[in-house]
Amino acid sequence: MIPLHIGKARDLQNPGDRRWYRFFEILPGLFSWLTLIAVVVCSFFFPAETALFIIIFDIYWLVKTIYLSLHLRAGYNQTRRNMKINWLEKLQGSSFKFQDLYHFIILPTYQEPAELIRDSLLGLTKANYPQDRMIVVLAQEGRAGSTHNEAVRNALENEFRDSFFRFTIIEHPDGIEGEQAGKGANISWAGRQVQKEIIDALHIPYEDILVSIFDIDTVVFPEYFSRLTYVFLTSENRMRASYQPVPFFTNNIWEAPAFARVVAFGSTFWQTIQQARPENLITFSSHSMPFQAVVDIGFWQTNMVNEDSRVFWQCLLRYDGDYRVVPLHYPVSMDTNTGGSFWKTMVNVYKQHRRWSYGVENVPYFLLGFMKNKTIYFSRKLHYTITIFEGYWSWATNAIMLFLLGWLPGVLGGPEFNGSVLSFNHAQLSHTIMRLALLALLTPLILSLFILPPRPRHVGFLKYSWMLIQWILFPVTTIIFGSFPALDGQTRLMLGKYMGFWVTPKHRKPIQSEPSSEALPDEHEVKDSVKA
Repeated sequence: MIPLHIGKARDLQNPGDRRWYRFFEILPGLFSWLTLIAVVVCSFFFPAETALFIIIFDIYWLVKTIYLSLHLRAGYNQTRRNMKINWLEKLQGSSFKFQDLYHFIILPTYQEPAELIRDSLLGLTKANYPQDRMIVVLAQEGRAGSTHNEAVRNALENEFRDSFFRFTIIEHPDGIEGEQAGKGANISWAGRQVQKEIIDALHIPYEDILVSIFDIDTVVFPEYFSRLTYVFLTSENRMRASYQPVPFFTNNIWEAPAFARVVAFGSTFWQTIQQARPENLITFSSHSMPFQAVVDIGFWQTNMVNEDSRVFWQCLLRYDGDYRVVPLHYPVSMDTNTGGSFWKTMVNVYKQHRRWSYGVENVPYFLLGFMKNKTIYFSRKLHYTITIFEGYWSWATNAIMLFLLGWLPGVLGGPEFNGSVLSFNHAQLSHTIMRLALLALLTPLILSLFILPPRPRHVGFLKYSWMLIQWILFPVTTIIFGSFPALDGQTRLMLGKYMGFWVTPKHRKPIQSEPSSEALPDEHEVKDSVKA
C-alpha cells in the first residue's frame, strides 16, 4: 500500500513507484494543455470538424448547466429546511446518548487579528449545543512571531477560558524537519498535543469525539453542532465518514468588490450543488470527522498544501475504500476574499483559487493508491478516477473553450470555411446555446440575494441592485479566477514546480451579529421568486 503521508513523487523510496507518481503528477496538466492546443490547431487544419465539435460541446454544456442548476435548487431547499429545525430539541427528544459525544474544534491561525478570531469563538459560545462538551483549541503558528501570538493570547485566553469544557491555545513550533509551513502541519501538531494532554489524560474514548477543523474565519450557525451530532448518530457506519457543511462565503460580503462577490457566491453554490451529489463529495475547507479516523491515518499530512481534501483520500485508502463524505445540508459562514484594495483583492482571489485548484496534487496520490490497494472495488476506483479527473480538466479548460475559443474556426479556418453554410450556422447556433445556458444564472442570481446576511447600516439599499447587476461579470470571473488559476496550478505540478501553502489574508470589520437562519427564505418563496 502507498504510505499515507506521501506529498510529492520524490518522497517515495521505490524507483518504480516514484516514476508512476511523477507520471500521474504530469497527467492532469498535460491533458488540459493538449485540449486547448488541439482546439487551436484543429481550428486551423480542420475548421469544419472543429466547428461541429464546438457545437456538440456547447450542447453538452447547456445540458450540464441545467443539470447543475437543478441540483443547486435541491441543495439549497434542503439546507433551508434544515435551518428551520431546532436540532437540539430533536436530540433531546430522541433515545440517543448525545451527551457522551465531545466536539473537538481546531481553529488554526496565522497573524489574524484578535478581533477576527473572537468572532469565531463567540459563534461557538452562541451555538445551541452544550458548550461543556466542546474542546476548543486555538492553533497558533510559531512563525507568526512571539509578539503577535502573545497579544492574541492575552486578548482571548481569559475571555474564553471558562466558556467550554476545555479551551487551550497551542503554538506550533517553526522549522520542524520534513514539514511544509501550512495549515496541515499546524493542526496536526495541535491534534497530537490535545490527544496527549487532554483526551488521553482524561481517558475520553476516541469513538466519542468528533473533530471539526475550521478555518479561522468560520462562524458557525446556531444549530451547527446539534445538526452535526444528529447526522452523525443517525448515519450508517458513522465512524467511516466525514461530515461536510455548506460554506457560505458571506461574513464580509457587503464590503467586497463586485467581482469578489461573484466568485464567492460561485464557490458557495458549487458546494451547495455537491451536497446534492454526495457520491462526488470530497472534504473541503471547514468540516468534521471522527477523531478515531484521524488517529488511524496518523493525523493530517504536514508536507502538502491541501490537507482538507487529502484527509479524505488518506481515510479512503486506510479503510480500503470504506469511507465517504456525508453532506450536512447545513451552513457555516466564512469570509469573502478581499485585500483592502481593488488590485490586492484581485491578486488574493486569484491566489486563493490557485491554492484550491492545486488540490490536483491529490490525483497522483489516489491513483497510485488505487494501483497498490487491491481491496478497493474496481467500480469505486473508476468512479473517483473519472469524476475527479474530469472535474479538474473542466475547471482548467471549459470556460476558455466556451468564451474564448468558439470563434477560432472562423478566424483560422480560411475563406473557404468562412464562406460555407456551416460557418454561419456554427456561429449562430453557438451564440443561441450560450444565451440559453446563461439563463441558468437566474437561479444563483436569485439565491445570492436570499443568502445575504443583514445589510449593515452604513450600506445603502441601492446596493441590492448591484447584487443583481454584478452577475454580468460571471463569464469573466469564471475565466480569470476559474480556468486560469486551475491551469496555473496544474502546470506547476506538471513541471515539478511544487507550490507552498499560501495563507489567505483576512480583511473585514468585526461581525455585528451571529449568523441567523432568518436570512434565508423558505422553499416556496424561492420558487415564487424564480417564477416571477
